[in-house]
Amino acid sequence: MEEVELAIIKGKIVKGVAALISRTFIIQVITQIANLVLLALLSQYEYGIYWIVIAIISFLSYFSDIGLAAALIQKKEDPTRQDLVTAFTIQQILVGIIVIFTFVYTPSLSSFFHLTQDTEFVIRAFIISFFLSSLKTIPSVILERKLDFTKLILPQIFETAAFYLVTIILALSNFGVASFAWAAVVRGIVGLVAIYLINPWPIGIGISRKSIRHLLTFGIPFQLNSCLALIKDDLMTLFLGRILSFSRVHFIPPTVACAKAPNICEIGYIGVAKRNAEISLKLVMDNVIRVTFPVYSRLQKDMEILGKAVQKSLTFLALLIIPSNIILAIYIKPIMHLIPKYAKWEPTLFSFYFFSFSSVMSSFSTPLFNALNAIGKVKTTLILMIFWTTLTWILYPIFVYFYGYNGVSMAAFVISFTAIIPVFIMKKFVQFSVISSLYKPVIISFITALPAFILMKLSQDLLLVIFSLALTFGIYTLLVWLWMGEDVRPYLPHQLAGLPKFFKRNK
Repeated sequence: MEEVELAIIKGKIVKGVAALISRTFIIQVITQIANLVLLALLSQYEYGIYWIVIAIISFLSYFSDIGLAAALIQKKEDPTRQDLVTAFTIQQILVGIIVIFTFVYTPSLSSFFHLTQDTEFVIRAFIISFFLSSLKTIPSVILERKLDFTKLILPQIFETAAFYLVTIILALSNFGVASFAWAAVVRGIVGLVAIYLINPWPIGIGISRKSIRHLLTFGIPFQLNSCLALIKDDLMTLFLGRILSFSRVHFIPPTVACAKAPNICEIGYIGVAKRNAEISLKLVMDNVIRVTFPVYSRLQKDMEILGKAVQKSLTFLALLIIPSNIILAIYIKPIMHLIPKYAKWEPTLFSFYFFSFSSVMSSFSTPLFNALNAIGKVKTTLILMIFWTTLTWILYPIFVYFYGYNGVSMAAFVISFTAIIPVFIMKKFVQFSVISSLYKPVIISFITALPAFILMKLSQDLLLVIFSLALTFGIYTLLVWLWMGEDVRPYLPHQLAGLPKFFKRNK
């Protein structure tokens, strides 16, 4: 690969990560503030319904793509108009079948989980949002192929803001779980309009045999991985909705609604604990993966450069995710105690700590899994997914039976130790050092944790907690700048990267 092309790709990686992190920081700020409000407004039962509906829609959405979008991104040559039209047509045929099926069988889904009639409306609203979202696939793929993440992230900001604004307004008006339903429809409309304004794509209908053959060669094995991820995660959530009532641990319902459907409330606890533990993953890892998949695909001709890119990715993830999870684990309990409306979520803390550890482990295995897919090793990743899915379906029910809803996080904790497997597999194809990637971020994280723990003990009110968090962040930033300044400076905006020279010049 030529030096000029490498320089262009590196520039796009840096700009892509910077754009995604900065703009998704906006999304995460909106999301976290909205979630803080909703956690106070909505009950455990309403959150439980929300997680089950999300799992149902995720399960159905698997059948809407068959890996065509990933195949278009991974393709070495630029996809033709014929490729794009074929992928769009096949996707819309599948989406149409799913939408009709769901509308017809919504009462059966609701009855299976012993949900109320209001939930049927929620499921149908989310399926409409799912249809609108499918229309965004091709314009999004085109931007992702160009590594133009600056434009790609804008529709997400608009739709996220719209979703949570509508949800909060309706929740304040006592719409309950229906707040999510109307918000999902608004999100779908806003996101669709935004992506076509930013990157118009002339919709076409047609199927090319040549395009199908090429796209499905990569798409089907890739989608089998997605299928297993679906069975491992979303289908398991639906299964838990049925088996939690058989646990040996007696669940004490905190509300009348929970007394009628305790399994739904327990799903709410699991969902909230998992979401809180994965805040840093959503902010950092999801964005890094979104950038690195098309980039790794472009670098697959030069394994030496790819190895360096993988190592940089691991360092970057460790530098942000490990300290974030440690600091959150230290401060989450006092924050819950200081805000009375969050006290109802205290039963999630035990699960949160276990989920937090497993999320740190997955932050290192997932990028390597992603890199294997990017270089075309989809059969290898398929075997890995079969292994993880089998472990999940064996351990989750056992732990749930003995430990109730907390057993889910305990099982995830045990499974997370297998995250080391992708490291050994990836090393067969590229050279990189895990120890070199991790040792500095790990040491910095634990040094930061000590003052964070002391400051937390001294914080007696919410204002002091906020001050302690700001001070902890300042200590962490200083340590990173002093010890890893040379590593992080190339990936900072040029204004920040030039600060050391500025200070040296003005001494």
